Amino acid sequence: MNSNTRREFLADIGRGMLIGGVGSSLAFDLGLAPAFAGEDANKLTFGDMEPLVSAMQETPLDKLQPMLVKKLNSGTDLQTLVSAAALANTRSFGGQDYIGFHTFMALAPAYEMAQQLPTELKPLPILKVLYRNTARIQDTGHHKNEVLHPVKAATLPQGKPGGPLLQAATRSGDYDKAERTFAAQVQGSVGEAYNHLQFAIQDELNVHRVVLAWRAWAMLDMVGQEHAHSLLRQSVRFCVKSEQGNINRNRPPSKIRTVLPMLLDQYRLLSKPLGKRKADDAWVESLAQTIYRGNSEQAADAAAAALAEGFDPEAVGEAISLASNALVLHDQGRTKGQTRPGKPIGSVHGDSVGVHASDSANAWRNIARVSDQRNTIASLIVGAYHTVTGRYSSKLNALPYPLNEQLEEITSQDPAKLIQEAGAAIRNKDQFRAAAVVHRYGELGHNARPIFDLLIRYATSEDGALHAEKYYCTVNEEFRKTREAFRWRQLVALARVTASEYGKPSPGYAEACGLLKINS
Repeated sequence: MNSNTRREFLADIGRGMLIGGVGSSLAFDLGLAPAFAGEDANKLTFGDMEPLVSAMQETPLDKLQPMLVKKLNSGTDLQTLVSAAALANTRSFGGQDYIGFHTFMALAPAYEMAQQLPTELKPLPILKVLYRNTARIQDTGHHKNEVLHPVKAATLPQGKPGGPLLQAATRSGDYDKAERTFAAQVQGSVGEAYNHLQFAIQDELNVHRVVLAWRAWAMLDMVGQEHAHSLLRQSVRFCVKSEQGNINRNRPPSKIRTVLPMLLDQYRLLSKPLGKRKADDAWVESLAQTIYRGNSEQAADAAAAALAEGFDPEAVGEAISLASNALVLHDQGRTKGQTRPGKPIGSVHGDSVGVHASDSANAWRNIARVSDQRNTIASLIVGAYHTVTGRYSSKLNALPYPLNEQLEEITSQDPAKLIQEAGAAIRNKDQFRAAAVVHRYGELGHNARPIFDLLIRYATSEDGALHAEKYYCTVNEEFRKTREAFRWRQLVALARVTASEYGKPSPGYAEACGLLKINS
């Protein structure tokens, strides 16, 4: 055996060991595995999932849902369908398409919703989002022109911390540099790579930036760790595209890039352990109001100070969540200049300041829970800063809705009658009455589950301007994580948003009901 042949042989052995360690799909993603006869070496593929992923991209839209229902009837489970759709979306868009990444972010929430529904209804929220997913892939031509392809990992400098290294790569606005840097990092621990990614996520304040990063991580348990690079690199590309926008428009970067390191240093937050100090209701309410009523820098400082005083990160996150919820409850609704198709005057669903703030706060809190100490602290500081960035673009009422006079109109105390009244208010698009009924229901101490059962019906059927699934799951989670004194504010906000979005059923929903023989 000559030296060149021997070198190639040893390289093949080494490559085989690495593929065995990271998984074949990740190996193909990183350009480590050879293409077989008939395969396109530039095609990102997903092993055993590939036939279903391709079907999600290529099946004609009028045949999609019959195909999916047939799969379900033959034993394919909902998790498999959602996983294939996530990979189809990821390969098609790579985090670069507005409706595309909104649809990706709705997949895990749709699956969570399915777990709360009766058996016969479980497929509905998922089929609705899968229809949207394939429709967007085909409308944009990305079933034939995919964004993600295999990427070769860079050789990284020794001894340099990974987070700042990836941050510098994304700030360069160079896709290849950033992608290759992250590809090298993800060959090790996926959790460590995710912590590196947070340095880039924290660079700008954009709800899609942080929610995409969280939802990609949340999909890993469902889709599988072997697809971690494919899912997470969407966020790398999102950050690079944002940076290119700053460069091309000569737009200054967010002030958070100076505020965050300043606060970490000022309060010496990285030199002390995370606090475990418990907070009472009054403290949480006070911090929530400080964040809600302050500007972004004041909100960030308040969160940093609380962490420096040793308060449990969960308590700080709870205050951030309540501040974002206050934006929903104080919002006067869209003005004439803010309307869009499907978002009329007075509406608060879709990309309203409160819904965006709530979804981003939920994502920052969840990232904080799965991150290392540095990113737990940084995520909460940036989350507080982010919560109020959109405050001054909306008209906010001095008092939260429902107002006292709206509450006085709700006289029934019977839970069944109140549920009926809430449903009627939603169908009448009466935001304030829907909010008032749910407020009264909670005030009387009734069980929350029937209210969730009512509201999930509309989160499933309505379009919600791309936010129905995400916001429902944000509220569902924040309700469970919020202390008893405040948790009903979350459901009151959801009732209001549900009434706002009612009246525009999601494309594909009626067809799904028909195929499943469900009366819509």
